[in-house]
Amino acid sequence: MTDDAKTPSIQWFPGHMARTRRIMRESMKLVDIVIELRDARLPMSSANPEIKKLIGDKPRVVILNKSDMADLAQTKRWLMYFERQNVLAIAADCNRGKGLNGLAAIVREALAPLIERRSARGIIGRPLRMMAVGIPNVGKSSLINRLAKGKRAKVEDRPGVTRDMQWVKTKDGFELLDMPGVLWPKFDDLTVAENLAFTGAIKDDIMDIEALAARFLARIGKDYAPLLNARYKLCDEETANMGGHDLLRLIGKKRGMLLPGGEINTQRAAITVLDEFRAGVLGRITLEEPL
Repeated sequence: MTDDAKTPSIQWFPGHMARTRRIMRESMKLVDIVIELRDARLPMSSANPEIKKLIGDKPRVVILNKSDMADLAQTKRWLMYFERQNVLAIAADCNRGKGLNGLAAIVREALAPLIERRSARGIIGRPLRMMAVGIPNVGKSSLINRLAKGKRAKVEDRPGVTRDMQWVKTKDGFELLDMPGVLWPKFDDLTVAENLAFTGAIKDDIMDIEALAARFLARIGKDYAPLLNARYKLCDEETANMGGHDLLRLIGKKRGMLLPGGEINTQRAAITVLDEFRAGVLGRITLEEPL
């Protein structure tokens, strides 16, 4: 496979996701607003197009989660993009709670017409209800744990952990409906599929992990070469015009990842590179820019 080869067409739609989509559609009438989590490193690729259809005309707030791992300048550009689209959006790190302090005020601002209508009808004290949605591994459970001020939802760094919907009372007096992460049945845009695979939103066990890591290195080798070189102790002279597979082999060699006979263990190198990107160890990286 060449370094510029594209990720093969990816189809991954487990049965529980189809069920979740049905439940989400049926539950939409129970909530007043939708909190849509996206990955700040790929704000467009992590937007499930089916969620927009399911939401309809419900008010929505977008949270760009994992902003602590994203390129700060690019995140600012993305927030400006959403503002131009008249979409309420904030950047946050749900693991640490950073950026979430203003969420309650934003939700109440978005729901001001509803609150006024209820008040006019004498409905006082009814809790505002939210639904948290997003693709797998985007951080919904971390958000809920922060909003509920405790471990109310199981958190694990792999897609598909939250399987059943659950209501959670938040510290600000809201009721929040958590939904399992939902992907869409087929990825027509292979760049979107790649981006999701890079971040771990798609399970590694259906991927060619070495090809995926090579594609990732080819991408960031162009846009974030200083971060790559610093992490793996590379230099510009070594990596100039080097393709993804060659970079993968070089990193494996630098890290001493060798098989018996001295052959480079490129699979181990691939796992290391992707794991370190997903953990934020490589530095602040954003994989796409706003239009």
